[in-house]
Amino acid sequence: MIKNLIFDVGGVLIGYRWKEMLTEDFGLSDEKAEELGHMIFDDPIWRDFDRGCVPVDQLVGHYCEDHPEDEDLIRRFFYGNDKMATEREAVWERMRQLKEKGYGIYILSNYSEYLFKKHTDPMPFRKMLDGGVVSYQVGAVKPEIEIYTHLLEKYGLDPKECVFFDDIKANVEAAKKAGIKSRLIASEEELLTQLDNY
Repeated sequence: MIKNLIFDVGGVLIGYRWKEMLTEDFGLSDEKAEELGHMIFDDPIWRDFDRGCVPVDQLVGHYCEDHPEDEDLIRRFFYGNDKMATEREAVWERMRQLKEKGYGIYILSNYSEYLFKKHTDPMPFRKMLDGGVVSYQVGAVKPEIEIYTHLLEKYGLDPKECVFFDDIKANVEAAKKAGIKSRLIASEEELLTQLDNY
């Protein structure tokens, strides 16, 4: 019997429009936006940023040193990115209804402290949570098994009573290895359909 619903944040509970921000807000071409995205997210330092090992100023300095021709864009991306996260009010309303039915509501997400607060502090879904673990808090990132077991142990959750929703296949597979029933989510609409089952 499922008693607890565990959600990733970016791409699941909130939209994450990094590429649209670069093209629509910054005026970059699709090609340049993809190039900048790969440069940022594929660098190994990004994982350390999510682990809470690298502060944002050090991260930005690293990228600017490696790519001085894009320094202005890099700084705008990190220090002026208030429009990167978007609300998913229909999802939050479904969460509220499920919480009223008695489900525990948790988050399990890879996020640096800087971006997590910047993206989610204004979002009302935070008040619905019974708990959660964010990577920067524990120095581990999905799909490492430690972050899943940390959540389960911290809140005394039985993995057989939990279902996890994430938009990355590797994270879903790792949750299954931890004994948690998991669902790969490709869109907001798909998540809403999945939640209808509960």
